[in-house]
Amino acid sequence: MENPVLYIIVALVIGAVSFFVARMLALKSISHKLNDAESQSKRLIEQGEKDAEIKKKEAILEAREEWMKVKVDFEKEIESRRREIESSEKRTGDKEADVNKRLEFLDLRENELSGRETTIQGKEKGLEIRQEELEKIISQQNERLEKIAQMTPEEAKKQLMENMVSAAKMEAASHIKEIKEKAEKDAEKEAKEIILGSIYRCAADHTAETTVSVVNLPSEEMKGRIIGREGRNIRSFETLTGIDVIVDDTPEAVILSGYDPVRREIARMALEKLVSDGRIHPTRIEEVVEKSKQEMEVKVREAGEQACFELSIHGLHEEIVHQLGKLHFRTSYGQNVLTHSKEVSMLCGLMAAELGLDAVMAKRCGLLHDLGKAIDRETEGTHTQIGAEYLRRYKEHEFVSNAAESHHDDVPMISPYPVLVQAADAISGSRPGARREPLEAYIKRLKQLEELADSFKGVAKAYAIQAGREIRVIVENHELDDLAAEILASDIAEKIEGEMQYPGQIKVTVIRETRATEYAR
Repeated sequence: MENPVLYIIVALVIGAVSFFVARMLALKSISHKLNDAESQSKRLIEQGEKDAEIKKKEAILEAREEWMKVKVDFEKEIESRRREIESSEKRTGDKEADVNKRLEFLDLRENELSGRETTIQGKEKGLEIRQEELEKIISQQNERLEKIAQMTPEEAKKQLMENMVSAAKMEAASHIKEIKEKAEKDAEKEAKEIILGSIYRCAADHTAETTVSVVNLPSEEMKGRIIGREGRNIRSFETLTGIDVIVDDTPEAVILSGYDPVRREIARMALEKLVSDGRIHPTRIEEVVEKSKQEMEVKVREAGEQACFELSIHGLHEEIVHQLGKLHFRTSYGQNVLTHSKEVSMLCGLMAAELGLDAVMAKRCGLLHDLGKAIDRETEGTHTQIGAEYLRRYKEHEFVSNAAESHHDDVPMISPYPVLVQAADAISGSRPGARREPLEAYIKRLKQLEELADSFKGVAKAYAIQAGREIRVIVENHELDDLAAEILASDIAEKIEGEMQYPGQIKVTVIRETRATEYAR
């Protein structure tokens, strides 16, 4: 039997040898790897150094190129600056030469002026001497004239001034006549064409409107129901509406009379509703009147908006539109004021377009020129002042406010638009059938017109004709000549404009004639 210890020893020796061999092999492998790594790192370092050298050279080349470029640009700029400096030096030299020439010229002028000054001084001395001599001669002549004429200098001056004023008036009248004739020839035809064309394109129907309202009743019995027991219904109605109810002998009708046309219209609407409903007592009257007021507000606003829509006028304040609607229920000499305002607006727009002005602005001025009539019963002052203040309050253009304020010549006009409004207002108001006035007022106006013309010196007789549209003045031919007749016509027209109120315009015709009469026997 073999010894087991020997096997163990052999195994241990073999294991030790194997371990040693394996260790040596591992060390050798590691050594090889280190060598490879070292060689690899050397190659990488060498490659990096080569790349760095290449990049360095490339950077140097780029820097050189950039430096060359900067150098070229710098040289170009230096060259440009040098040229500018040369040009500036040249201009400076030219200016210096010009200044030298001017200085030489000024020196020459100064020498000439010095010589002239000496000459003028000598002439002034001579003029002073002559002036003294002339004053002596004039004084001597004045003394001689005073002795001859037996008049003081003041009296002579006064007489001379009177003669000069008289001659100047006659000469001025002659010139005025010539200028007026020439202006009429040149302008009258064109003005007539513009105005007639505008009227033709704006033809509108006119209806005369009354200042009272009549409400028809189904029967006479309804009058008693309107009055009520002991008059309580009619008193309640008049208190709530502010309108007088006139119950007279007119069959099946009552009359509503009031100062305010809007209130009168509210009363008419309310009374028609009450009559239709049949229930008439104070409580019902109050309900119906309140409802009619609300309906009236809607009608007023719709009337104002419709007027703006028809004329294509936009941007008006709501309160201005509301006041415009009130004009639908206001009349002037029987003419509906809103209809009149719309017609004036259209005429202004058409004339402005013909004259090359702003047609929109002209239409706006025409529509709002009588706005003050909607509120003149609520505020003190003329409708022109009230309307202008109201328009300024709501920031309307100053041309519009001035047109409302100046279309009756109350204040100066600041633009052409008030002139158009004034012309259109006269056209609209003077159309046949457009306006009417009471008989007493009409007769009073004709009488005032004739008396005004008769008040002038030299007038023999004055006649108002064509319903007051013309005044014919017959003058004494031995007191006034033709030029004086021209002046008289102008003076009468000016006095009529200043003292009378009238629709449209009044033509003043002065007639001067000479008659020679003989009898054959």
